[in-house]
Amino acid sequence: MEARTHNTEQECRTLLRSCRELFEKKLHDYGAAWRILRPESLTDQIYIKAERIRSLQINGFAAVDEGVEPEFIGIVNYGIIGMIQLERGAVSSPDLSPGEALAEYDRYAEKTLQLMLAKNHDYGEVWRNMRVTSMTDLILSKVHRTKQIEDLRGETFVSEGIEANYMDMVNYALFCLIKLNSTEA
Repeated sequence: MEARTHNTEQECRTLLRSCRELFEKKLHDYGAAWRILRPESLTDQIYIKAERIRSLQINGFAAVDEGVEPEFIGIVNYGIIGMIQLERGAVSSPDLSPGEALAEYDRYAEKTLQLMLAKNHDYGEVWRNMRVTSMTDLILSKVHRTKQIEDLRGETFVSEGIEANYMDMVNYALFCLIKLNSTEA
């Protein structure tokens, strides 16, 4: 059996383009209404998505006719929005033009991708041998860590911080999407 070669960077960039396209469509429909959300609210949105994925994985069926892929895309987009909000802070009314919002999205997507590439190099693509269910659990664990850091108002002893947790959630969601769209799942 011949070894399969992977281009993780290209796979992630392709998926990020799809996530960005949905973000852009929603930006058209709703504007940057998400600018009013505090980071804690975005963490809770990711929590809702991850819990739904886990529920679907455990129960094997959905009452609402949507699979797990849209939920993983939601985790990617909410994670990137969360990073934007961490830097900019919540506002009382939307204050970004579509162009500004997309530029911020692109900046954080690229920053997150670069972190993934560095970690992937060091870990040797071990995620490819993981189960989607395990990565879902890791996303949920990162959500709970983030909620704890938020509850501590960022005053931690050893944590990498909220942004690092958002980046990890986004990257695990991308890995899950890769696996779900391949024969590796």
